[in-house]
Amino acid sequence: MEFLTALWLGTPVWVWLGFIVVVLLILAFDLGVLHREAHEIDVRESLAMSALYIGLGLAWAVAVWWIYWQYGGDQAIDPQIAGLPTPEAKAWEAVKLYLTGYLVEKALAMDNVFVISMIFTYFAVPRIYQHRVLFWGILGVIVLRAMMIGLGAALVMNFAWILYVFAVILIATGVKMLYAIDNQPDIANNVVLNFLKRRMRLTQELHGQRFWVKLPDSTSGKMVWFATPLFLCLVLIEVADVVFAIDSVPAIFAITPDPFIVYTSNIFAILGLRALYFALAAMVHRFHYLKYALAIVLIFIGSKIFLGDWLFGGKVPAELSLGVTFGLLAGGVVYSLWKSRGDARAAG
Repeated sequence: MEFLTALWLGTPVWVWLGFIVVVLLILAFDLGVLHREAHEIDVRESLAMSALYIGLGLAWAVAVWWIYWQYGGDQAIDPQIAGLPTPEAKAWEAVKLYLTGYLVEKALAMDNVFVISMIFTYFAVPRIYQHRVLFWGILGVIVLRAMMIGLGAALVMNFAWILYVFAVILIATGVKMLYAIDNQPDIANNVVLNFLKRRMRLTQELHGQRFWVKLPDSTSGKMVWFATPLFLCLVLIEVADVVFAIDSVPAIFAITPDPFIVYTSNIFAILGLRALYFALAAMVHRFHYLKYALAIVLIFIGSKIFLGDWLFGGKVPAELSLGVTFGLLAGGVVYSLWKSRGDARAAG
């Protein structure tokens, strides 16, 4: 019992375990109830699922308030929380940091949708099988993000100056994005894909929603395992997430060094990626200017590490970060939809 109530990275062990159970229940409900049978997900179902996952992500903010009201005392890892005078103030600060992190991670996940769409198109994966790939991809992402966030937390807790390195990475990434908005990933010449093609037995065609299939070897005639294009698709999606995590993990640590807020905001943003994908993939061309807004957000988040030291005596206020981030992303979405309204009318 003492083990469950002990603090781990500033939060009781039972809270971490409770969060993992919540995530597993959500995934079990998704796969076992909502998508027990493979079917093509249309835009209406995608939007309904997205609303559900966004609602779950926002509902978790209530849990964050309670957790930091109960346990967010002077031992809180983030000095923005620990330095506040009352449990209520600490709880509200934690909620603002969580929502800022969730919003940033959600926006970065939307950018990931563009790459996932290109991967599915390259492998000609029918929509009916895409949910299965995304589901297992999300499970891999949850583990990979846990490892990367754990490493990031260890670095931040032992080397405070690493936040300035993260800040420089974010600013450089944002500037690079501004100058490379129209650059498209070259899937055919992807290093990982070409490596797998040289090292694995692969089928040329899909075999339903299977990642592996047993077929006779062309030389020996023995039954051996072959990977299908669906497996290659899954691997490339995981690789794409690792690349995106290089931006998103420093971004959330630049908002707060608290590992619990960092991880939970990441996971709730990613959980809704599958649902969001099927709605956005159909109209990805209408969000062109969101990429500019996202680049500016990364520059802002990186810059606020330095601005906090120069202008705010330590940290940019959480409400200012949340307001600026929301304003930039909302502006990018609205401007994109307004500029592409002619395309929408033509499609209709």
